[in-house]
Amino acid sequence: MRHIATFCGQCNCGCPELFVDDAAAPERRIVITDDFGQRIQMSVGQLSDLVDDVRKGVLDEVLTAAR
Repeated sequence: MRHIATFCGQCNCGCPELFVDDAAAPERRIVITDDFGQRIQMSVGQLSDLVDDVRKGVLDEVLTAAR
């Protein structure tokens, strides 16, 4: 798997990370891991939709409520 990003990286706790698994089926090529050892696998199209929604502010309310 190709490492793309680490989300946080300010500690040594196993921060969430984003990978591309070029050997996986297209619908499972994007891999997001969390600090509990779980993984989410999705297609590049699904990641694109997620990024578009984040840019549009769709998750802003969740972040505001969680603080």
